Amino acid sequence: MRTEPRLTRLDRIFARLDREPERPVLDVPRMTRHRVVLFGATLAFYAAIVLAVAATTWLVQIDWQAMLFRPYQQWPEIHAFLDYWVVLGQRGPTAVMVAAWLGWRSWRQRTLRPLLAFGTAVLLLNITVGAVKYGLGRSGPHYATEVGSNEMWHWFQAGSDIFPSGHTANAVVTWGILAYLASTPWTRRWLSALSAVLSLSVGLTTVYLGTHWLSDVLLGWVAGLLVLLALPWFEPLISRAEAFLLDLRDRWAGRRTATVPVRVPVLTPLAATEGGDTGPVRETIPSSAARAPRPPAYLAPGPHSTRAERTPVTPAGSRRPPHSDRHPRGAGSTSRPLTGG
Repeated sequence: MRTEPRLTRLDRIFARLDREPERPVLDVPRMTRHRVVLFGATLAFYAAIVLAVAATTWLVQIDWQAMLFRPYQQWPEIHAFLDYWVVLGQRGPTAVMVAAWLGWRSWRQRTLRPLLAFGTAVLLLNITVGAVKYGLGRSGPHYATEVGSNEMWHWFQAGSDIFPSGHTANAVVTWGILAYLASTPWTRRWLSALSAVLSLSVGLTTVYLGTHWLSDVLLGWVAGLLVLLALPWFEPLISRAEAFLLDLRDRWAGRRTATVPVRVPVLTPLAATEGGDTGPVRETIPSSAARAPRPPAYLAPGPHSTRAERTPVTPAGSRRPPHSDRHPRGAGSTSRPLTGG
């Protein structure tokens, strides 16, 4: 006897994925020679910005001029709007929005690559940008102590982790990953332009609010671009991680639906024993049901007829209970005496 296992919500999700139509295999970006050259040039530009700020060159003077200009005082009417616009560069809200979209794509395309690529890019961003932030220890405009100084090497001062701009780098990676995972060249071009505009506008918003130097925004934009350019180097690792997770999912799902052997007692009819007597013998047979079924009802040995073949039996006599004060019908009784002439 076999009973079907009860499906859980996760089992229904897996079944829904199995019913999805097959999707075409997406083109995975490779580390071509052109991309390697572009990555090297961007890395050199990154180092040049860091050296220019460390040496207190003209780039630092531009930072101070932009800060002393105080844009938030020049155009106060857009201050309320830009307070909300800068949220497009915060890691928490943007990660939730982009992860929701990529999760839907993973569902439709039956692949974990979009989510794994996004997770890899965010991890690389946190490691690289965080290490440079705390390594250089540059203070923000609100914590500046000397006019014209580069405000670097302040490791133990409050607000000394703003170079490069995390808002700008996060905007580049978060919105740029959508272009990186685009399925058509046309979509990739438009999403690349959109992510560039969003990241630059978020960076300039931080300059308007006075939370970052202009060079912070420039270095943050380059830092995010480096992460996107280096992402094809991690595609083999992403593929192996996807294969491992899918295999782990299949094994876990198979373990949940695997049949468990259960010994169910069954009575066989009239087997001869060693002493010559006959009688029911108890046997055990394996059952593959996940739950132990009820034991079958014992049937007497011998041929059994169906209900239609059985002869109806009519009970003899009356069904009424006997009464001591009544005489049964048909029995002799004393005739009633007749009166009259």
